[in-house]
Amino acid sequence: MQKTALMPYARLPRAHHSLHVLTSTVDVFGTAHWLLGEHVPQPGGDVPPFDALVVSVHPGGSIELTELSAVRARRPHLDRLPDGGFVVAAPRARRYEDANQVQVFDALGRETSSFSVGDAIEHLLVDEAGQLWVGHFDENPIGIRRWSATGRPTWMSDDAHIPGLFDCYALNVSGTTAWACPYTDFPLVEIRPDRRERPVRVRENQVRGARAVAVHGDRVAFYGGYGEEQDRLAHGEMVGTSVEQTDVGLLTMPDGSVVGRRRVVGRGSRIYVQAEPFTEWGVFDLSS
Repeated sequence: MQKTALMPYARLPRAHHSLHVLTSTVDVFGTAHWLLGEHVPQPGGDVPPFDALVVSVHPGGSIELTELSAVRARRPHLDRLPDGGFVVAAPRARRYEDANQVQVFDALGRETSSFSVGDAIEHLLVDEAGQLWVGHFDENPIGIRRWSATGRPTWMSDDAHIPGLFDCYALNVSGTTAWACPYTDFPLVEIRPDRRERPVRVRENQVRGARAVAVHGDRVAFYGGYGEEQDRLAHGEMVGTSVEQTDVGLLTMPDGSVVGRRRVVGRGSRIYVQAEPFTEWGVFDLSS
């Protein structure tokens, strides 16, 4: 089976390795971010607000530091807003935390607002317009929603007629477009809310269990799967209302080893992959 190696992309500077990586992501403009804390929040009970540091590594290699005050999420999601601020969200919305589930910080690290987007966040990705795309997992099967940075819903999948949308396994946000591959039917879903005609297109797909998707023109790549297929890289082509699989292989670390435990982020033609100890990002680019 053909193997494709990730290309090294971004690395957390060694000066910050003494801090704990709470989460990490790559934003819509290609900048990698690490949310770091002095301690790992312990499971159970309330999390006292804590200060955290965001280390940002830009595509050109420059480094930016932002201190966030009074972060409340135990297992946070993180992304950057186009104005330089950040969004931090707790995946679970408990009764007493609903209003504080999503925190919005300005470029100086000060909280400017908070709101709830619903329990069971699987993905939270910000697009080029500053809209928050949220995909939920099956403990709260409300699908995919888009929110403004002030907490106003701007698009919902409720009336989009997406078959079997119980768990948003894969979500890719690039520009102002989102692509998804949801459980249970795993169609490839193209979402362009600002397009008047056919804002949502659903294409049948036979690749099951992918955790990330990349799109370039009519070509698609699905990464991940169940069991022994967790490192699978399946290629396909969009033809009419379906995706026809063209090739299947494995995605590996740059040195050819298996990825192991990982984070993944889909952005346009790219799938970013981060393996333990979560200090480095690698990238697969469908366009290259």
